[in-house]
Order: sequence, then C-alpha cells, then structure tokens
Amino acid sequence: MSLVTAPFSTPAHEGKGPPAIRTTCAYCGVGCGLSAAITGERSVTIEGDPDHPANRGKLCSKGTHLGETVGLKGRLLHPTIGAKSATWDKALDLVARRFRETIAQHGPNSVAFYVSGQLLTEDYYVANKLMKGFIGSANIDTNSRLCMSSAVAGHIRAFGEDVVPASYADIDTADLIVLIGSNTAWCHPIVYQRIRARCEAGAKLVVIDPRRTETAEEADLHLALRPGTDVALMNGALAWCRDAGVFDARFLTDHVAAPEGFWEAVSDGHDLWSVARTCDVPAADLKRFYELFAANPRTVTLFSQGINQSLAGTDQVNAILNLHLATGRIGKPGAAPFSITGQPNAMGGREVGGLATTLAAHMDFAPENRMLVQRFWSSPPIAEKPGLKAVDLFRAVGEGRIKALWIMATNPAVSMPDAGRVREALAACPFVVVSDVMADTDTGAFAHVRLPAAAWGEKDGTVTNSERMISRQRALFPLPGEAKPDWWIIKEVARRMGWKSAFAYDRPADIWREHVRLANYQNNGTRLFALPGQGGGGNAGYDEMAPFRWGGTPFTDGRFPTPDGRARLVPVAQKPLAPPLTHWPMTLNTGRYRDHWHTMTRTGLAPKLARHRAEPLVEVHPDDAKRLGIADGGLARVATPQGDSIYRVSITTGQRPGELFVPIHWTDRTSSGGRTGLLPRPLADAISGQPGFKATPAVIAPIATRWRGFALFADEPKRSPDCLWATRVTVPAGSLFELAGDGDPAALDAILPGGERIEAVDAARGTRRVAVLANGRLIAALLLTESGEVPGRDWLIAQLAEPQAAPTLLAGRAPGVSADRGPIICTCFDLGLRTILAAIRDQHLADVVAIGAAIGAGTNCGSCRPALARLIAEETTDAA
Repeated sequence: MSLVTAPFSTPAHEGKGPPAIRTTCAYCGVGCGLSAAITGERSVTIEGDPDHPANRGKLCSKGTHLGETVGLKGRLLHPTIGAKSATWDKALDLVARRFRETIAQHGPNSVAFYVSGQLLTEDYYVANKLMKGFIGSANIDTNSRLCMSSAVAGHIRAFGEDVVPASYADIDTADLIVLIGSNTAWCHPIVYQRIRARCEAGAKLVVIDPRRTETAEEADLHLALRPGTDVALMNGALAWCRDAGVFDARFLTDHVAAPEGFWEAVSDGHDLWSVARTCDVPAADLKRFYELFAANPRTVTLFSQGINQSLAGTDQVNAILNLHLATGRIGKPGAAPFSITGQPNAMGGREVGGLATTLAAHMDFAPENRMLVQRFWSSPPIAEKPGLKAVDLFRAVGEGRIKALWIMATNPAVSMPDAGRVREALAACPFVVVSDVMADTDTGAFAHVRLPAAAWGEKDGTVTNSERMISRQRALFPLPGEAKPDWWIIKEVARRMGWKSAFAYDRPADIWREHVRLANYQNNGTRLFALPGQGGGGNAGYDEMAPFRWGGTPFTDGRFPTPDGRARLVPVAQKPLAPPLTHWPMTLNTGRYRDHWHTMTRTGLAPKLARHRAEPLVEVHPDDAKRLGIADGGLARVATPQGDSIYRVSITTGQRPGELFVPIHWTDRTSSGGRTGLLPRPLADAISGQPGFKATPAVIAPIATRWRGFALFADEPKRSPDCLWATRVTVPAGSLFELAGDGDPAALDAILPGGERIEAVDAARGTRRVAVLANGRLIAALLLTESGEVPGRDWLIAQLAEPQAAPTLLAGRAPGVSADRGPIICTCFDLGLRTILAAIRDQHLADVVAIGAAIGAGTNCGSCRPALARLIAEETTDAA
C-alpha cells in the first residue's frame, strides 16, 4: 500500500524567541498546518505552515484567531463528583467501579461511550479498544455520526471500504468542480480558495444547494433544487450521460458490477423535464449542468452535510458515486467524488473504529475480522455485532437500557436532534460521566462525574484530514491545573477495571505504534487502509512525523476492496417527498456560520470571531416574511413538532420561498434563543443512522417586543439578563448582551454592578441609558429603547478598555463623531460594512482584488470575497 509523504523542512524563525511548533488546526476537516510561536504563559502567535500540503500557509478566519482561544477562562481544571472537587484517584475509581457494577448486573450492552471528532486518533483508539475489545459491546458512537456517516456507508456499499478516492490536488487539475450540499466558502474556506484558484485558471464551478449561499454567489451555475431531491438530480445526470454516450464502457466492463435491472431503472422517469419538475429547477439550468458534466471528464464532485444529513443520505451519496463510476471519473487526476468532512479528526475516528458500525482498522464485524482483532488485542470475548448509533443510543438511555454513559469532548444536549428529549434521557440516566475542556456546558450539567480533559494546544497526537492526510497535532502549553489527555483518562479507567497490561501506555507514541501494527496486521491488501513503515523510528520518529497520506491515489488500477475486486453500482431511487403539513408548512434547514464552530466553546472566546454573526438568525424569503408579517431585524419563533426557539430575523432572497435556515451554534450558555437542536426530528437514514437535519417540517411566527437594546460588562454579570431575548457576545475587554423583551425593562437594573451611575431617561421614546463607573472607568452600560434608536456598539465597547471614560458615554459616541463601521464583513482584518463601502466609494474600487489591495479585505482566508463582490455589484448598480 503506497503512502504519500509531504516534504517537511525545518520551520524558519527570526529573532531570539523559541522555535515555532508545527501543529494542526483545531477546526474543520481541511486539516491545515500551523506554525505556532509561544509568546507567553498562555499566549501564542498563529500562522499558516507554508510547508503543510493541506493549506500551503493559508488560514481561514477561525484558524487565524486560534490564539485568542487558548486562555483558561471557563476551563474545567479539576475532577468533580457531583458539585464537589475530587482527586483523580477518587473520580477514576468511581467511574471504573460504576461501569464494572453496571456490566456485572445488566451486561456489557448496558453501558455506552459517546465520543467526538475532536479527539485525536490515539484517544479514539484507546476508547474503541476498551469498549469493543474488553467491555465487549459496540456501544461506542461518535458525533461524526451526525456529519459524515452517510458518506461512510455509501463508500462501503460502492467500494467495499470507507475510502475517500480523492485529494486536494485533484481540485488543482479539474475542469469542472461540482459542490453539492456544501457552503464551502464558509465551512471549508481553504478548500474554497483552491477551488477559486482553479476557476480563475478556467475551470467551471457548479453549486447545487437550496440556498443561494456565499459559495453560490461566485458559481458559474447555481441549482437551487428542492430539498431532498438529490437522488433524482444525480440519476438524471446518469441517464443523460448514458444517452450522450459518455459512459466509460471499458471501465464498466472490467471494473464495475451493476445489478440486474439497474440501467432500466435509471432510464425510467429520469428525462430532463421530469427531473426538472421533481427538483423544482429550470429545465434550461438543469440541461446546462448535465452538458457541463458530460463535456468535462476531469470533474471533481465535492459533497458535505447537505448530502449526508438526510433521511436518504446514503442513497444520495451512492447516486453521486454511481455517476462517477459509470463515467470512469475515479482514480484519475482531477476526476473523483470527494466527501469533505466537518471535524478535525472525523477521518481518524473512522480509521480506528470510532463508529458503532465498524470494528477497527476499517474492519467490520465479520467472524474472521472479530477473531483477527481479538487475537491482536489478546482481549476477552469481543463485541459480536454493531452497536447503537447515536440517535438510537440516546433513545436507549431514555428508555433505561443504557445505565452508564461516558460522553467525551462533545455536547449532545445541544447538538443531537430533538435535544429536549436527549436532556430528559441524560437526567434519567443512573450514571453519566463527561470528559470535557469547559467547566459549564449544557451536557456537563447532567454529569455525575466530570473529568478535565486537555484542550487543543495541550494535546499531543495525530489527526487525519478529508484527503486522508495524517498530521501531528503537538502540544504548545503544559497541561493546566489537573487536566489530562483523553487517552490517559480512558486507559486509567481501563486499568482500574482490571485490564492493566492491555492498557499499559505511557505516551501517545505507544498507542500510535499499536494502531499502525493493527492496521498492517495480516493485511494482505484486501483492506486499503494500511500504514506500512509508519511505526518505526521510536519516540523521536513519532515526534518528528511529517504529514503523509495513506492509500496513495486509490483505484488507479481499477481494483476495489471487494471480494471480486470490482466496484458496485448501487440502485437508488428518489423517494416521494411528503407534501407540506397543514400545521407545519415550512421546511427548516440547519447549518454552520463562517466564524463559529459547533457550540462555540472555543470560537465564542474570540472577540473578532464573535462579531461576524453575533446572534442566531433565522433566514426567511421576503415573500414569506411579507405574508406572515415578519420584519427584518425583529424576532420570530420557529416551531416544529419537537420544540421551538426564538431567532433574530434576516430577510434574504437567498432562501427559497417556504424554507427557513437557522445556525447550529447557540446554547443555553450563550443565548435565551437560537437552540436549534430542539427542532429537528429524531429520525435517521435507515442505513447510516445519520439524522436528517436538513428538512424538518416547521412553522414561523413573529414575536412582538416592547423594547430592545444592549448591555455591556467589563466583568461577567453575576447572572444573565432575564428577558425574552438575551444573546451573549464576547468583545474586547468584556462581554456584550443583545437584548429585547416584552416585560418591564426596569427589571434589568438588577444585572448591573455597583458603582457610580450616570443615567438618562427619555419617557416619550421609552429610552433608558445607564453607565456604571468605577474609579472613572466604564465597567457596565445598559442602553434600551421602546421606539427610538440605540447607538452603535463599537465605540462603547472600546470604552471598556479605556482607563478614563469619555464624557459622552450616554450618547454612545466620541464627541463630534457619528461614524459606525457597521456589521463585520471581513473578520481577518476586522472590517465592517460601512468601512468597506466608504473605501469602495472614496477610492473608486472596481473589484474584489482592488478592495484587497486598498484595505486588505478578502486577502487572507478569502471567505468574505463573495460578500465583497456583492457589495461591488450593489454599488455599481446604485451608481448607475
């Protein structure tokens, strides 16, 4: 099995400081390399690593501002039992004893682990080994189940193994790039930069997404298809290519197996007009897509959560794979289907068996594989069959079948579908353990034992990115307080449960070498996942490991890891779409924002990241807003049969009529609204078990408020504002709360600290402005209005850092100054809308490149480029 190793020179340094440390980013599956220079006890300067092949020195806004997130504010630094601190020995002994007792009384399937793509591969390996090999249950699943398990299932059905048959280099040589179900400009900005570079060299870009996202703004063709019709779209493309004679007949004959009746099913009902009606897209646009696909053999199709997070996710994946297999667009430069993952180590978890449906090292639960792994681990009777997938796992907790649950590095009380029911399950579970970085999370509130885990910047191990590139994540800081690496915590529990010799690891390198041996053990090539030559060099070799991609370029020889060496065309049919429900007539979609990550326990600490989308918004089409009386900037309640939550309204033509979009990031810790996990149904794809987050029946209605405004604090208030709408935003030197309510605003006085007060009241407008000073310095402010305006936030936020407050505090601006930079557009350079518009007008800037040259916007991660292009277009239109 070939491995591709990247050249990796010693990083260049200037000055007298310590050498920079090469590591990898903590966020998405792009797997960007970082060069981190330690500048203080808990401070670091982050730059892109120019030698890392995943990003070539580039970083997105989140990676750029990682240095703002390494402080210890809010960290869990000591084990706790109940509400009290405990020693590690007491906490670990209790966890081991309760798990032993539960297994003895109720059997191994009465316990479960729920883990995370935030774990390093070494952490994942030890957790999987303990649960499947020694406890003897496969009840270990990961939050990666929520984002890419449909891709895993699709790969296994088509290829015989979970292999991503592409690399970022394929983007560099493609003539057509298709993005389906992926807002790449926001969710994978560095991949998107690579796409844009290829498009500037002549490649065409097609974006398939119900929303007109920032990614779609720059596409040559955008297909805003009806949600859930991706199978029809891809089957139509398959039928078109067959009729156009662009199938690779020799490849099909020699390397692909099609079941009886496959081609007849493809031909039936997949003519251009029928598909256009099903997908609700113009037939002319659909025809253009099919013609582009047929005309460009070097096509890369990248897909993400819009495909995977569906009740038909696995079928949608296989519809894409069928198209590439039938046209021979696989195993060749610039021609591949490409699943791009969301989390930094979702792929590493797939390699070691982090999913309940796999055993280890890309093996399933076939008897011969169970015997092989059991022999390698010298373990007791190993798990006999797949365990409970995430949705079923938490259902089993709620039903009392799971009686001891260990949650690691994830926040299911927020992220799982029907999260209200998940919270009820956690509350009823007899024993819940949570290993986490943060002291207060929505999930941690249900823990009987909390264990302080190492955070990014303290961890040491490996991660695998979307293109199968394995990189080292290296520690930058010593472990704070009593925090420990996840692998250490798991192995200590395993040893206390009686398996000392099997978990005798002293360092991550020990685990890595065992993982490598298992990947290679009796692997005669039937499994493509192998790591030949990667276990040598001792601890020094592990420490110095350069990035490498396992598997080389898969399928170049046309052989697949199936019994007969042939890939499989999988019959998939478009399922009928349910008509809108009378009481739930809208369709709710969920997703990510550009500058936030998961439940914001990290990005929420970075002031520059927090301001791009400071509040959770519900995006609504103008026609729906007008019909329902919903105002832009107002509040609205989104409800589904599972629950409801409040959002700030954003009216946009980027939404299809009848559809809504909300973000996934806000929690009880950050907002009184925006709890998106409450809304989706607890339904999942029948094959992959991945929940269908993208098409939930919903309803939306406006909420009337009496007043609105904001509050500022230099120190955290003793309690959060008690009102209808309160969303916390981290700002430099303090915190900001966006507020709105329907009760008496005077009740908010209770959240202000003591000190010298300055106050102004305008009874006619219902305006109230209060500033609180301590020794002449602003420590808090409250600005509310019923019918008037409140000033911009920026100047007052800056006052929190001033040693002496300005005399115009209650005006909300410096003397004689009325300018406000507006909402943040470019996070990398902290540039607001009004600042950018002023530069466009004053300097007569005609394109995005000119904006970048003048003020820097769009020249770092590039994810704001679509927004900049839109501003240029709007200014040009206005001028005309």
